[in-house]
Amino acid sequence: MERKRRLRDLAPKETLPDVETHSEGFRANREARRNVLVEDYVELISDLLSEGQEARQVDIAGRLGVSQPTVAKMLARLATEGYVTQKPYRGVFLTAAGQDMADRARHRHRIVEAFLLALGVSAENARVDAEGVEHYVGSETLTLFEKALRGNLKQFMQALPDA
Repeated sequence: MERKRRLRDLAPKETLPDVETHSEGFRANREARRNVLVEDYVELISDLLSEGQEARQVDIAGRLGVSQPTVAKMLARLATEGYVTQKPYRGVFLTAAGQDMADRARHRHRIVEAFLLALGVSAENARVDAEGVEHYVGSETLTLFEKALRGNLKQFMQALPDA
């Protein structure tokens, strides 16, 4: 009972924000949802290429747990949007715009994952959760995650008594 009371005291009051703030939150969420798949694909392609592997449709499909026709459709979209190039009988390659997007997504992922680990989340759960959160976290929040990490959040969390 005491723990519920403490958590309730920490939560912000449940009143609706002004219309502009409220709609901005929904707009940002819709935009993030549109970009999730694109970012996942370019980040995976970048990872495969950086490990010296070719980024082939079959590899991408296996790692994302989707069918090869699904990958082919997305790769066509990525090519149209200027993020990848494909060569016949070869793999997929990132354009400069694709590599830039992959680098930004990877950077966000690393910060979010490190933040979750510092909170005490298990490595497996932190990796999985970061894969989702990275797409939705705003720049202000991400900056504060970094600040907390630089301020030794992990040590702070370890010093807290178990509730």
